[in-house]
Amino acid sequence: MQTSIFIARLIGPVMITAGLAVLLNRQSFDAMAEEFLASRALMFLGGLMVMLGGLAIVLTHNVWTSDWRVIVTLFGWLLVVAGAIRIIEPPFLYTGGRAFLRHPAMATIAGLIWLAIGAVFCLLGYLH
Repeated sequence: MQTSIFIARLIGPVMITAGLAVLLNRQSFDAMAEEFLASRALMFLGGLMVMLGGLAIVLTHNVWTSDWRVIVTLFGWLLVVAGAIRIIEPPFLYTGGRAFLRHPAMATIAGLIWLAIGAVFCLLGYLH
């Protein structure tokens, strides 16, 4: 349980900060996303970092219970898969990322989703 709380407390504030950054700096986010998608090196390094974070969660917290802790495990596995896709199949991310950036509301939706995920992890981590 302590590991679940620690990871939720770690993820929550980071996701809230990322969500707020996207919502408050929309044009900067769009420019940064374009730069990221244009750089194979950034895509590869980003994939390594995301996969590493996911593996750290999964290796320390591979908990499959019927309570809230499974959300932490699922988040870890999601990061592993997302990182692997960035490393192995970057064209998939280029296509999806460019389609994402073409729709003006998508960054706002993404920011709100990150904010919501962060809020959930903060509630789970800090109220236990």
